[in-house]
Amino acid sequence: MDIREAREGDWGQIWPFLRDVVAAGETYCWPRDTTEDAARAWWMGKPGGRVFVADDNGRVLGTAELHTNQPAAGGHVCNAGFMVAPQAAGRGIGRALAEYVLAQAANAGFRAMQFNAVVETNHNAVSLWQSLGFSILTTVPGAFRHPAHGFVGLHVMHRSLLPQHPSPIVHPTALG
Repeated sequence: MDIREAREGDWGQIWPFLRDVVAAGETYCWPRDTTEDAARAWWMGKPGGRVFVADDNGRVLGTAELHTNQPAAGGHVCNAGFMVAPQAAGRGIGRALAEYVLAQAANAGFRAMQFNAVVETNHNAVSLWQSLGFSILTTVPGAFRHPAHGFVGLHVMHRSLLPQHPSPIVHPTALG
């Protein structure tokens, strides 16, 4: 599998699974009846944003988009969205996309990545993000209307992208 920048022709393979994920109403705050034009503009058209795909011998099985979380003074923190075709779930595509996008974000100079709305019942995503070093900063109670679970929380998750420097070891006697 190759992870690469999306090309114009990839949309035809992205839209069917993006439509299904959004229509399920379980993981994104988008309207469940989002039109193709609106979805394409939102996913592919963010100013300054980048879109990636997981390409398995010409079949797009997942996609991610990367953009600033806030403009101007908040532009050093990025945000991203990820979708994997349901028929390709469990193959490590989400993790591969996540690791690639995190590296791209760090290389682009972002200092952190923040997710504003991770549905708390999306256990696979929450587990993935935590395994990649994200912390849950807070959960907004009842902020998401899940079609099966009713009102559930939305996690705000964060991870630094700064290089980790080991803490200096200070001998206790040096502290006085």
